[in-house]
Formats: sequence, C-alpha cells, structure tokens
Amino acid sequence: MHGGLCGTTGLTGQPIPPIASRIQGCGLPDGVEVTAVSGVPLSEPVEVDCPTARAMQTWVERGILPAIGNMGGGLARIEIAGSYSCRPRDNVVGAQISEHGRGHAIDVSALVLRSGDVLSVARDWRTRLGPVLQRVHATACGTFDTVLGPNSDRFHQDHIHVDTAPGRRGGAYCR
Repeated sequence: MHGGLCGTTGLTGQPIPPIASRIQGCGLPDGVEVTAVSGVPLSEPVEVDCPTARAMQTWVERGILPAIGNMGGGLARIEIAGSYSCRPRDNVVGAQISEHGRGHAIDVSALVLRSGDVLSVARDWRTRLGPVLQRVHATACGTFDTVLGPNSDRFHQDHIHVDTAPGRRGGAYCR
C-alpha cells in the first residue's frame, strides 16, 4: 500500500488478516484497522475496507473538521459505535446482511472536543447543538453512498451510520 495505509498518509492503522465468515454475504477479505483519521483519534479501531477508510478520511477533512471548526478548541476524538460486524441490517432477524458485515460501514455516536465537551448524537441531535451534528451528517452525503441518522428511523437515534455500499441506483441515500 504505497503512500501509507490505503495509499494515503491521512489514515493511521494497519492492514488486518482477512476476516472470513460462515455466513454468506459477510467477510472482509482485504481490510484495515484504522485508529486515527487525519490526526484525529478514534475511540476504538474501525475494521473496514480501504474505500470506506478513504471515504472516512474525506468526510473528516471536508465535513467534520470544518463543521466543528474551533468549537471547544477543535475536534479531539471521534466516538465510534461500530464497524465490521457480521449481522443483519438493523439487527433484525431475517433482514439482508448489513454493510457492516462487508466492512463497508462505520457508526459514529459522538464527537469529543478538546475542551472535553461531547457532542452526542443521542443527546444533542435535537438541542441547540443539533445544527452542528446535522451539518456533520449532511457533509457525509455523497462521500458515502448511505448516510443515516436520527431522522431516518428508530434504529439510528443514537448514531450516524455511513457506508460505501456499492451499486446504489439513483445516487446517495441520505436520511
């Protein structure tokens, strides 16, 4: 991977061994474990494929950092609620395999500022801090193929889900 993780210097982490699955549709044959994006640490490593890692970097640089600006001294950490997990969509038995099960998805639950303040999707989406989180959500649309948040459905009330699901017709799906 010339030029750093996934061919870019903005991602910190390492390649991981292939993740095989006994469940059809799951697995991550060529994944990476990302611990920081553009110098911003993640609360826990995310296991994703390189296209998803690069999309995360684009979102952080062009969306999250500008939306936060100097608020609270700037962005200190991104709280991760999930990445690779072989499971059905929304954890509903019988549903299609989630993009999490393919290494194409990341869930972000909060943004921690240098001041120690936390912008929590669950707590702050509908408060005076909501517009900042809503701007963060909106900036993911287009960089990712699917972007879901508290306005999408009952399954996304406490996080912003982003994924690079390939082959979506009609462009990005953002709710």
